[in-house]
Amino acid sequence: MGLEVSDLRIRIGRRELVHGVTFDVPTGERLGIIGESGSGKTLTVLAVLGLLPEGATAEGSVRWNGRELLGLPDRDLALIRGKELGVVFQDPSSALNPIRTVGAQIGESLSIHYDLDRRELRQRVLAAAARVGLPDPEEIVRRYPHQLSGGQRQRVAIAMAVASGPRLLVADEPTTALDVTVQAGILRLFDDLVGTLGSSLVFVTHDIALLGAVTDHVVVMADGRIVESGRLDTVVDDPREAITAGLVEAARVAAWDGGPVA
Repeated sequence: MGLEVSDLRIRIGRRELVHGVTFDVPTGERLGIIGESGSGKTLTVLAVLGLLPEGATAEGSVRWNGRELLGLPDRDLALIRGKELGVVFQDPSSALNPIRTVGAQIGESLSIHYDLDRRELRQRVLAAAARVGLPDPEEIVRRYPHQLSGGQRQRVAIAMAVASGPRLLVADEPTTALDVTVQAGILRLFDDLVGTLGSSLVFVTHDIALLGAVTDHVVVMADGRIVESGRLDTVVDDPREAITAGLVEAARVAAWDGGPVA
């Protein structure tokens, strides 16, 4: 079944910011959510994860493998996040605790969701570090975030998200703070991980050029609504909406200037 979002509406106070968003991500499929800043894309995925900011409320339906997530108590949601739903945010520096080692942070989700002894936990942590391409896992899990490069910190954040083998991986602008070369490596990593794990993927970005590396389908958001959706190649080749055409043109300009290529 996978993820089913239906008529999702998000309000902060009396102001509605997301208006009746509906989309599906069947098991094993990859969906890109794209839009300019303020389009509602990040609020949408935060609602899926049960992580809306204080004061925000959501209505409608978010079902994960048939189970309704909206309105689920935080305790129950916490048992689903990490084990079934993995999340990678935009800025690894804010996602990582500066006073805990990399290994302790990768192992946190494993400790919550599985009954592992210290030896088993360490083996799983090292395996997760190796899976995301961190060099010398034995050494790197003893380091602190400030001792790593930006690309390595993002790989740690991804290791945290995939350590428990989630069935859905949600990535919210995970390459924005990275230079082009590192960005390409992270995109290849997402593509490989999703294929290896057999997971579904929701990849949120403002740059449509990135989606070709990791997704098959796309929804375009503007002003809190989905304005266009379909197969990525169809949407890119023949955009129906002006906002979509603008995103495609921006990607072409970025590629011409030496940025990522679609």
